[in-house]
Amino acid sequence: MRHVGILAHSAEGAALCFQTVCREGFRELGPHEHPDVTLDCVAMGRSMPAWDSGDHASIRETLAVSVDRLAKAGADFFVCPDNTAHMALEAPGEPLALPGLHIAQVVAERAARDGRGKVGVLGTRYLMDGDLYPRALGERGIEAEIPGPDDRRLINETIFGELVNGVFRDEARREFVRVIEDLAARGCDAVALVCTEIPLLVPPESSPLPTLDSTRLLARAAFEVAAEHRPLPTWHG
Repeated sequence: MRHVGILAHSAEGAALCFQTVCREGFRELGPHEHPDVTLDCVAMGRSMPAWDSGDHASIRETLAVSVDRLAKAGADFFVCPDNTAHMALEAPGEPLALPGLHIAQVVAERAARDGRGKVGVLGTRYLMDGDLYPRALGERGIEAEIPGPDDRRLINETIFGELVNGVFRDEARREFVRVIEDLAARGCDAVALVCTEIPLLVPPESSPLPTLDSTRLLARAAFEVAAEHRPLPTWHG
């Protein structure tokens, strides 16, 4: 079994990714069995000023520290259960110390396999305003749709004010469901939950549209790499 490295950026999403990798092991390998997993996290607070200023290069340097430590711990590859962080990981720089799975590519692969034509994208304002998912989905002939400006602001404030801090309120869930209903009315046939904490707030049974749960999709892909059901990735940022 290959050794999985988890590059954490926010605590809740990283914890869900770790838990899902282990549970995939229990399901396929038997009770208490899973690949070796190492998780490394530099506190997200150190990067928040750079996110606000758009300084992706400095964020990449911080994330690269975690990848270096994962390599030294013996990991064979890494996954980063933080969609927005991939905007920094894609920034120019020295190749990262380990190859990694790209979360947007994993989500887009699943959307294509499911035959989706138009996917709503819910995430941080940095992500929804960027081209990460329009690009990944567009490469597979899938259209990306984002909420309107007021709803983007609501989603972003809920993510940083509540979800990353482990706060999941019924009122917030109702607002997210309302946004997803609007995306459905605009022709979306699925919604990508591409802040890794959103699936903790909006489970599949609460969503008006089929969900693409970026956290669990990435974790399952990581298990497949570890179990050699999927080739070792080649992406180094």
